[in-house]
Amino acid sequence: MPSFLAHDGTELAYHVHGTGEPLVCLPGGPGRASRYLGDLGGLPRRLILLDGRGTGDSAIPSDPGTYRWDRLAEDVEALREHLGLARMDLLAHSAGANVAVRYAGLHPARVRSLCLVTPSSVAVGLPPTEEDWQAGLDLRKDEPWHPAALAAFLADEGVERHRFFYGPWTEQTAAHAAGAEEECPEAAADGFYAPSPVTPEEVRAGLDTLDAPALLLTGDLDAHPCRLSAPAFAALFRDATPVTLPGAGHFPWVDDPAAFVSAVSGFLDKVA
Repeated sequence: MPSFLAHDGTELAYHVHGTGEPLVCLPGGPGRASRYLGDLGGLPRRLILLDGRGTGDSAIPSDPGTYRWDRLAEDVEALREHLGLARMDLLAHSAGANVAVRYAGLHPARVRSLCLVTPSSVAVGLPPTEEDWQAGLDLRKDEPWHPAALAAFLADEGVERHRFFYGPWTEQTAAHAAGAEEECPEAAADGFYAPSPVTPEEVRAGLDTLDAPALLLTGDLDAHPCRLSAPAFAALFRDATPVTLPGAGHFPWVDDPAAFVSAVSGFLDKVA
């Protein structure tokens, strides 16, 4: 398993899928091991999937404070240095988008492109409200499965609670959802959103220096509020393209691999 040392000496692992131009990928969760990203629907790139500290095959850090989203940005820089990339294409999913935008603001010259998939926007000061969450949970309230899934969601137990975050619910998506039960170590998940001295204004100021194009990809069936915040999030970039995939949820490469690959590849091909 390839690995490298973060700047504080923590050994971090990453997984490589495919061939071609590298695409560094940051998982969400928060604090989820990167294996749930798989090969991102068959995306034709050399995918470099980072296991965040304390997750997957990466070591547990001596300082729990380094689980915080803003501090994880320096692990991305250590990975870039290890890979020897002058500039890199960076993809982040969900909560990982907070790490990605912090990194991009700190190291704008190192980012060639930024692809944010169903991105959390907490770091830029667009946190979801209870009304936002309710709107997402109500998206498919007329579906026969809704009452049971809602009960599971509110109780925070059972695979059925994940149904709000996928398009079609199949054996494949149910198996993918089940992985969440064992891929999010408690310390990494709890430490990710620990109070940070980094303000949204500081993160936004960093994005003001970013010339690299950004893609913000969401699914129209996603109960996560990223669906609602994406337009305002995209407006914070100099060059951003928001794209919504019909029939997809929070994991669009699982719901519709072909549409996901087409959207991301089309964006990356323009950058190359």
